[in-house]
Amino acid sequence: MLATALALPRTGLRALVDLVLPARCPGCGCIVPGDLQYCAPCWDGLRFITAPLCDCCGLPFEFDLGPAARCGACLATPPKFTKARAAMVYADTGRAVLLNFKNRDREHLARVMAAAMLRAGVDLLDDNPLLVPVPLHRWRLLRRGFNQSALLAARIAQARGLDVAVDALVRVRATPRSRGMSRSRRAANVRGVFKVARPEMLRGRNIVLIDDVMTTGATAEACTRLLLRKGARRVHILTWARVVRDADRVT
Repeated sequence: MLATALALPRTGLRALVDLVLPARCPGCGCIVPGDLQYCAPCWDGLRFITAPLCDCCGLPFEFDLGPAARCGACLATPPKFTKARAAMVYADTGRAVLLNFKNRDREHLARVMAAAMLRAGVDLLDDNPLLVPVPLHRWRLLRRGFNQSALLAARIAQARGLDVAVDALVRVRATPRSRGMSRSRRAANVRGVFKVARPEMLRGRNIVLIDDVMTTGATAEACTRLLLRKGARRVHILTWARVVRDADRVT
């Protein structure tokens, strides 16, 4: 059985397009019956994050700890952001979709990713927040040709009728890729990297910071501290995926 997301009627011009450019699975790229559908194996590989989870950072729990429960990390060192939510665990199909989106010029995948993020972040989007995508440094933006976080923010904003401030935050310094870095090194890697370019857009607003993946939360924390310092009322985080390590789980 195939899972359908945003499928369109296969009639007229659409049928001709499907004949010439057949629909492909967002995860593995195999041909599927409809636009933005997953094949069965990739659908099985999606690890959606749903309750029970940490009320603050969104870490999935193995069992229900009660309303407003927080994980040990958030109790020990409360984040500056109010809440963080992710559509799925960064693993298997969730990781494959993101890598296809970022590295293989499949910008159309923003549609299916944003749809999942809308469901995961429904409570974060209820009070007419301003969406702020995490920026890329200009050299990386030139190489890639697009900012994946900005594309996701645009899709979410369109669906909910929200404003997006693409240029509210800028990345003023290029940083090495953080893959494999420890939590402390990631925090040091993003220290002083971001700058608020449009503070007048932030004052008194509730902000939802949009990013593709949350790993240790270092980027989210760095951006949140800056946004709050420049007048934002509160900051939520919404991502396509988040890394979940076995050591982080509450069991």
